[in-house]
Amino acid sequence: MSKIIVIGASGQIGSDLTLELRNRFGNENVIASDIKNAADDVMSSGPFEPIDVMDENRVLEVIKKYDISQVYLLAAMLSGSAEKNPKKAWDLNMKSLLSLLDMTKEGTIKKLFWPSSIAVFGPTTPKHDTPQTSVMEPSTVYGISKLAGERWCEYYFRKYRADVRSVRYPGLISYKTEAGGGTTDYAVEIFYEAIKSSKYECFLTENTALPMMFMPDAIRGTIDLMEADPAKVKIRSSYNLSGISFNPRELADEIKKHIPEFTISYKPDFRQQIAESWPESINDADARADWGWHHEYDLAAMTDVMLKEIRAKLK
Repeated sequence: MSKIIVIGASGQIGSDLTLELRNRFGNENVIASDIKNAADDVMSSGPFEPIDVMDENRVLEVIKKYDISQVYLLAAMLSGSAEKNPKKAWDLNMKSLLSLLDMTKEGTIKKLFWPSSIAVFGPTTPKHDTPQTSVMEPSTVYGISKLAGERWCEYYFRKYRADVRSVRYPGLISYKTEAGGGTTDYAVEIFYEAIKSSKYECFLTENTALPMMFMPDAIRGTIDLMEADPAKVKIRSSYNLSGISFNPRELADEIKKHIPEFTISYKPDFRQQIAESWPESINDADARADWGWHHEYDLAAMTDVMLKEIRAKLK
């Protein structure tokens, strides 16, 4: 069994991804790593290595120590946080990718996953059913770094045959880790506040629709792409990936079916402008055709699971 490392295993995607990879491939074959400790179930279920992704020597040291063949590079500064620290975000998001691309090019690792985002699109992109290939004029530091990263990924594949794979994540919703500075994080925060206080003040307006996805679908899609036959991976920049699209009012209405006394108010902040530059729905026909992607959770099913699991977690 080849060894896998998840860099950024303490984050929202990383914690869930690490556990599912260990479930599929064995605890000892999946190394978790981050600059800070991960969740207890990640720390206790398999190897963990402290890594600052900006320290290339340390990354290489751990890769050689475990004879790593696959890397999931999830360390990044997200959209809301990146707007507060633009240059730091650029350095983190780009230098880490280029370092791992070089290791893939040189054969130090065999396969690299790097996530892009719907943030690569901008205000000039078609908002509804956004196609795989479209106008891309991102208006955020996060989006600019992701678009640049996509071009680097495709460049390294075409020039060096580096096996790098990517998806453009929509907003991701998980009960295992709390929000981490993204523009779509209201869709995680709202569940916690609904259970704790039966009310929530949203930083987006009620009609701001965005593409979203329940984390189990995102994790399954990510691993399925990495396990796909290379001949089926026809897009080497990044695949559109879609699940459900909704706005805060629609999500609040769904929560009210479970918590009738729940109320929501709206106080848009700087993230409203970011959200307005993104699509409202995504066309992911290429991912479905090329490697069989499909989502399983709709809004009702996701809401039911989120409320159940967060209640259990808070107890």
